[in-house]
Amino acid sequence: MKVCVVVLGLVLGLVLTMCVARSPYQSVLQHSRIRGRQQGPNVCAMQQIKGTEKKYFTNCKQWYHRKVCGKPTVITYECCPGYERIPGEKGCPAALPLVNIYNTLGVVGASTTQMYSDRAELKDDLQGPGSFTFFAPSNAAWAALPTEILDALVSNVNIELLNALHYHMVNHRLTSEELKHGSSFTSMYQDFDVHVHHYSNGIVTVNCARLIKPDQHATNGIVHVVDRVITAISNNVNTFIDVDEDLETLRTAIAAAGLTTMLESEGQFTIFAPTNEAFEKMPQQTLNRILGDPVALRDLLNYHILKQMRCAESIVSGTPMETLQGTVLEVGCDGDHMTLNGKAIVTKTDQLGTNGVVHYINELLVPDSAKTLLELAEGSSVSTATRLFVQAGLSPQLGGSEALTLLVPLNEAFKGDVSMSPDMKKLMTNHVLKERLSSKSLYDGQKLDTLGGISLRVFVYRNNLCIENVCIAAHDKTGRFATMFTVDKVLAPPTGTIMDVLKADDRFSLLVGAIQTAGMTELLHQQGALTFFAPTNDAFNALPRPELNQLLRDQQQLWAVLRSHVGEGVLVSGGVSSHTRVQPLQGDKLELGVRNYTVYVNKIPVTDADLMATNGVVHAVDNIVKPLPPKVDREQADGPAPPIGSAASSKVESRSFRDDDLFSKVIRSHTSRTMSRGQ
Repeated sequence: MKVCVVVLGLVLGLVLTMCVARSPYQSVLQHSRIRGRQQGPNVCAMQQIKGTEKKYFTNCKQWYHRKVCGKPTVITYECCPGYERIPGEKGCPAALPLVNIYNTLGVVGASTTQMYSDRAELKDDLQGPGSFTFFAPSNAAWAALPTEILDALVSNVNIELLNALHYHMVNHRLTSEELKHGSSFTSMYQDFDVHVHHYSNGIVTVNCARLIKPDQHATNGIVHVVDRVITAISNNVNTFIDVDEDLETLRTAIAAAGLTTMLESEGQFTIFAPTNEAFEKMPQQTLNRILGDPVALRDLLNYHILKQMRCAESIVSGTPMETLQGTVLEVGCDGDHMTLNGKAIVTKTDQLGTNGVVHYINELLVPDSAKTLLELAEGSSVSTATRLFVQAGLSPQLGGSEALTLLVPLNEAFKGDVSMSPDMKKLMTNHVLKERLSSKSLYDGQKLDTLGGISLRVFVYRNNLCIENVCIAAHDKTGRFATMFTVDKVLAPPTGTIMDVLKADDRFSLLVGAIQTAGMTELLHQQGALTFFAPTNDAFNALPRPELNQLLRDQQQLWAVLRSHVGEGVLVSGGVSSHTRVQPLQGDKLELGVRNYTVYVNKIPVTDADLMATNGVVHAVDNIVKPLPPKVDREQADGPAPPIGSAASSKVESRSFRDDDLFSKVIRSHTSRTMSRGQ
């Protein structure tokens, strides 16, 4: 971070900016000075949370959002540290006179600390020679101290109160620049350390008390006003957990997971400690499973421990923080309440140990890595699919220890009223893959076997990763034994070759006859990877009768037209992005795009996409796909269909026909096949 000193060249009118690396606090202070300079010299802009006395030097993000911990703020303008106002003059032009620490306490809003220093017979030291740093509790900090604690201190002023004040003091001068993150300094109380954390957002804490008025200089030292009375720390966080009855279950779990030694070692841990109540809220079956599984238990506990120490006062907005388990927690705040993943479940904060801090929570946080497939699904927005998996009798597989991968469609992928049937049961079984996979390891052409006994193909596109017609719509959820892929559609497994798909659908009866006439049946039956933009009966019927008859009469032309609808490779709708191009077996490249969730090919809309076949995919179109005119802007491939009137079609329309024999034959053939199927 940098703070800049600006020097104005009077002759040339140039501004020379010299930047020097400074501490986060100094950078935020500089920002506050810049925001307050219109009010006069040495004025700092502060953000005060509405309805409270809490104030913060403002950083850039806070300035524009006008929020701290999600609560609205008001801007106040105050003298920057070390300056004071002069009646009748703008801003804070006068430097505060340097006086000793005792007198400085009275000037900077710590008069209660001054009074107790007098009672404890510290006044002479604070007025005399030497160089001290005093982390002085504000008047509000003393007022917030529980009555029984305050009475215990004040009733024995020569011992307890003196010890308490000495713990707030270091016997040399420490400016905010020297209060480095993670540093410790020996106090004047039995050489116990005070622990400093200097966060990247400019907040500085000592034993988790926030410095609200840092760097108040005195003749014999420096005063930093803090927002609470701090107490001496002698135990590590593991000892702290050991002696609290509210953390008895956590203590047992830590021992079972083998984490005791780590929590006794040197470090800077933040532990979100689940209380006994938090463990009791868990379903007993789930809790027993995790407690009996050392790997899951270790992941569970490590998910509650941050890799860095974070006091509650250092949090002013939601921030993702990495845990020892390897994933992140969203640590934030809502007013005075600390939050985890958006929930106000923190009941007690800032229980400090020599190697970290403990915050109590009343709800257990279970990471994905400790969950079964069923628990992963139940914790996601896929309630419809989860219900169907259970109704299909798949709970033993999804709740067990088998290595599987689950394809879970989003709720919106299901249309209408979805109920269980034999076909639905088979379909849901085919959403379960027989091995544990990561989407990052999938490759194009890979074959995946399902519990239903079929094989699914993987398609890798520039913009998507798809398994048959479904594409992965969210990051993997990796559970204890298995993985969950959230997908955008309900799976449509292949039902045969492209020719089989066309024959099974009455919409393509005219196309089937045309394919047979053109001699392309074998091509669409054989193994391969093809994409067929298949004209429906409506597409053929949309052609003028003379043009249709000419097309069906000319086998060579029919062969060429149909091959121009067949692309090389398998392209499902999820693989189409703007300006996607497909090379057909005949003619120029087909140009595809997407608009309003509809795929277009040469500006013809696809009316039914992703009819999956073992050797490719079929996309239904209700118009014959024509080549784009040469002068059409190829960057606009999607859009309404062009009028059927290309040069080729005009040539066909100019001819006269004396009979409709070929068209009649196709219709009769379609009627005969339909009646035969009906019988």
